[in-house]
Amino acid sequence: MAHGDITHIDIPVSDLTKGAAFYSRLFGWQIAEVPGYEGYPMWQAPNKISGGGLAPRSADFTQPRSYVEVDSIDDTVAEAVAAGGAVAMEKAPISETSWWAVITDPDGNAIGLYEGTTDTSGS
Repeated sequence: MAHGDITHIDIPVSDLTKGAAFYSRLFGWQIAEVPGYEGYPMWQAPNKISGGGLAPRSADFTQPRSYVEVDSIDDTVAEAVAAGGAVAMEKAPISETSWWAVITDPDGNAIGLYEGTTDTSGS
């Protein structure tokens, strides 16, 4: 993916099992936990392109959140803040080769940022 592409969408749910059953039945999504990401069932749409995760609902995560791939989270956060946005969650590791953060735009919309790769094979 390239800078600016939407990588995935997280959907907050209060019960992971019920949420997985609902979305699987409603849309035909394949939903499964991936080793290393237990407690975060990932979904894939029938087109095998669209996907994301079901994440525990919390006080600060009540609406679906899109994640955008960026070349540099640090640079993108700085640009967002300079343009009137704010940092909702600082950069944090996902794996050895990937990171995420959350910013808000001037209207308060939360946008996730993703940098890196999930491929750790070195290829």
